[in-house]
Amino acid sequence: MRISDISRMAWDQVKRRKVVTALCMAGISIGCAAIIVALSLGDSAQSYVTKEVNRNFKMDEITVTPNGGIPSQGGESAASGSGAPDPGRLTRQKLEIIQGLKHVTAAAPFQQLGYIQMYTIDNKIADVQVIGTDLNLLTKYDKTFKQGGPSDLPGMAVLNYGATIGLIDAETRQNLYDQLGTDPYNTKIMEQYNSLSLLPSEMYRQQIQLQSQDYTSQTGGTKTSSALRVNGILGNPPGTSDERASYEKTVYVSLETAERLTEELNLNTGTSGQAGVYNSVIVKVDSVDNIVQVEQLIQKLTLSTSTNLFQQEQLKQTFDMIKMAALGAGVFILIIASISIIVAMTMSTHQRRRQIGIMKVLGANMGQIRNMFITEAALLGMLGGMLGILFSYLIVLGINRLIGTAGGGESGLVIYIPLMTIPIGLAFAIMTGVLSGIYPAISASRTDALTAIKRD
Repeated sequence: MRISDISRMAWDQVKRRKVVTALCMAGISIGCAAIIVALSLGDSAQSYVTKEVNRNFKMDEITVTPNGGIPSQGGESAASGSGAPDPGRLTRQKLEIIQGLKHVTAAAPFQQLGYIQMYTIDNKIADVQVIGTDLNLLTKYDKTFKQGGPSDLPGMAVLNYGATIGLIDAETRQNLYDQLGTDPYNTKIMEQYNSLSLLPSEMYRQQIQLQSQDYTSQTGGTKTSSALRVNGILGNPPGTSDERASYEKTVYVSLETAERLTEELNLNTGTSGQAGVYNSVIVKVDSVDNIVQVEQLIQKLTLSTSTNLFQQEQLKQTFDMIKMAALGAGVFILIIASISIIVAMTMSTHQRRRQIGIMKVLGANMGQIRNMFITEAALLGMLGGMLGILFSYLIVLGINRLIGTAGGGESGLVIYIPLMTIPIGLAFAIMTGVLSGIYPAISASRTDALTAIKRD
């Protein structure tokens, strides 16, 4: 008996026994769909969370700082402030070496000048973080310009989107504070304050000044910087609300301008006012896979480094556990389905004793009869798996609609079915059918031909 004959006879039995076929397919399809949906949910959630973590924690970046634990040639630590050469300092020469490393797409100093009060020409104020950097490299760090662009001219500034939100003049701010102090439960005043806090201002090509407290003065006065011109406004990162952006107000200036501001405002910010010496450098790497390699090379320059790779490892471990648990649930359902197949195929063996006996009389051996039953079980598994794939797409479609409705159409999480999960689910379904058909196949092959014919 040829393989084509065995397959045709198995297919005829599957078509003839419609009720048994439908019940077996239903169980297998549910288990197959459970496995595919579980793996898809795990992959989609991991991809989404990894993307969000990368956007917020910059997984492909390395923060480089001076190594304060390296002693200087005079025997003193870097923190001592002595004039001896310090091998742990972050200098322009080391920055140039880092920029030339393989896999490094950008390396720029980000000099933290601290939080300073910003004034506009119409007397609006806000507390901003001032950072000195190479303005031409901002776009290398996933930043986009909404208006304008970088400039090499001194006295130019670039504002992030948050620095344009919630600018309130001092008089209006004080009046709102006074009213809230008098009537703290007045919802109208609170709503007015919240609306002003989220109101964006037109800052492009405007002039600003920075003002800081003069701690060297006994009178406790303030120091005001020379005017800065806003030459660019950065766009709001995707997925960031205006409320969240309003808490991140940053003003970027060139390194030359940062040195000038340090002198004008008498800022005590470590090395931020020294030419060619930096307190922080951010290195952009072409791939997360190359982070460790680049980090090790940078550490050889006696510098300290930090990354957020531990976040990725924690996420991988968490989602691996979720996938295994979901996969276990799907396998459990398939085991339940396999029991139904075993029962159905065993009953079929009993009902088809006469057919088996006639096949043996006509010359069919035990292996051919066994293969026919196993092929029949494999067909049930394959049909159930194909139905399960269809079910999984319908389930994922429903989940995406539910997520979109719950998120008001703005949810960034979209569940998708990776192509690799389809053969995995189908393989599990066919394997379940084959394993479930082994016992009935062996039982059928052992049927005595003459006894079966005489009884029926």
